[in-house]
Amino acid sequence: MAVTMSRRRILTLLAGAGATALAGCEPARGRAPAPAVPDPLLVRVDEGLGLLRGADRRTIPRALATTDGTFVFATAPEGPDTACWRIDTATGGTSPRTVLPGRWVPQAVSADGTRVALTPTGMPVNGGRPSGREVTPVLVADAGGVRHRLDLRGAVVPEAFTADGTGLFVLDWLPATAPDRYRVRVVDLATGTPGPLATRTKTPVPPGAEEEMRGDGRQAVLAPDRTVLYTLYTHQPGHRHTRDLVSGRPGDAHAFVHTLHLRDRWAYCVDLPHPFGEAAAAGHAMAITPDGGRLLVLDVASGAVADVATEDLTVRRTVPQPRGTGAAHAATGHDRLYLAAGTTVRALDLTRLTGTVDWPAREPVTGLVSSRDGSRLYVGQRDAVSWHDPATGRELGRVPVPGLVGVHGLAGSA
Repeated sequence: MAVTMSRRRILTLLAGAGATALAGCEPARGRAPAPAVPDPLLVRVDEGLGLLRGADRRTIPRALATTDGTFVFATAPEGPDTACWRIDTATGGTSPRTVLPGRWVPQAVSADGTRVALTPTGMPVNGGRPSGREVTPVLVADAGGVRHRLDLRGAVVPEAFTADGTGLFVLDWLPATAPDRYRVRVVDLATGTPGPLATRTKTPVPPGAEEEMRGDGRQAVLAPDRTVLYTLYTHQPGHRHTRDLVSGRPGDAHAFVHTLHLRDRWAYCVDLPHPFGEAAAAGHAMAITPDGGRLLVLDVASGAVADVATEDLTVRRTVPQPRGTGAAHAATGHDRLYLAAGTTVRALDLTRLTGTVDWPAREPVTGLVSSRDGSRLYVGQRDAVSWHDPATGRELGRVPVPGLVGVHGLAGSA
C-alpha cells in the first residue's frame, strides 16, 4: 500500500523547518486558476486560519486573529523555542520574526492587534474547560519580542487585553485542580496581580460577589470602536449575577450577553428572556450592527430574535421568526440582518426585523459575513465559500476551501 502524507502533517513539517509565514502554494500546471474572491476573507480551516485574497489561498497554522480580522499573530516551532510574527491581512505583509523562549501558542490578541498573550498549550475560551493545574504560564509579546512573563496561580485562560494594553482579562477556573466553573478577572501586567472587575457603575465588586459561570460561551463580538467585548453565554443553571449577589436576590439566568468594557474594566450581564438558553448552545448566534448600537441574538430552536440596545444594555424587543434546527449563524449589513441554520439563509430588514427573504444553501452553513459595501453576502459551507446577492440569494461566485471549519470574517482594515 502506498504511504501518503496528510496536508496537516505537511504543514507541520513546513512550520518546523522555518517555512514562510503564510503557507500557500501556486496552482498546479495545467489547472485552471482559482476564482478570485472579491473581498479578502479570513476563514477557519482544520489546519488553523486561512487567508483568501483574490486568487491567493494561504493557510496559517498555529495562529490567532484579531476579532476584526485586521492582524494575525502566527507561531512556529524553532528548535526548543517558538518563532512569532504578525501578519497584516490587508497586504499579506509580515513583521520580522522574534524568538520566544520555550514552546507557546497564541491565546488572545489585543483589539488593536499590537499584543498577543500566549500559553504553552491552546485552551478554549468559548466552550469546553481546561485541565486542572495549580499554575498557568502566560507570555505577553508584541512584534518586538517578549514584554511580560507571568506565572498565574490556578487554571487560567487569557481572554482579552484592556484597551490601554496594561491589563489582561482572564477566565479564572475554579477549583483550580478540577475546574467546573469560572470567573472573569483582570491581571495587572506590570505586577502580575489578578483582581475582580468593577461593576457597571465603576465601583469595585465586593469580596464574594464575583460571578461564577458554569455555562457555554457560545460566541464573542467586538464593538466597532473596539472598546466593548460582548460574549453570548447559554446554559447557566442557578447562575447569579454580581448584582444579585450584592442585593441578595435569587438568580436563575439561562442565557445572557456578558458585556466587558475593555477601557473602563467593568462587566455587566444582559439577561435574555425565556426560552433563550434552554436549547443547544450551537443553536444560538449573535451579530452587532455596523454602528454598534444594537446586538441581535438568535435562538433558532424557539425562532426568536432578541434586539438589545447597547446604549443602556436592555432587551428592547423580541421578534418571532420561523423555528429551525442545526447550528445558528448571524451577520449584519448596512440595512439587513442575515440568519442561517442548516441549509436555510434568511435576510431581514435590519430596522423592522421583518420582510424576510429565504433561500437555500447547497450545504449546511458554517458562517456568514457581509461585504463592507453590503453588495455581497459570504456563506461558508462544506469545503467552500460562496457569495450571494443579498436581495435575492442568487449565487454570484464560489471558491473551494478544503477543510473549511467556519468563516472568521473580512480581512484587512475597514
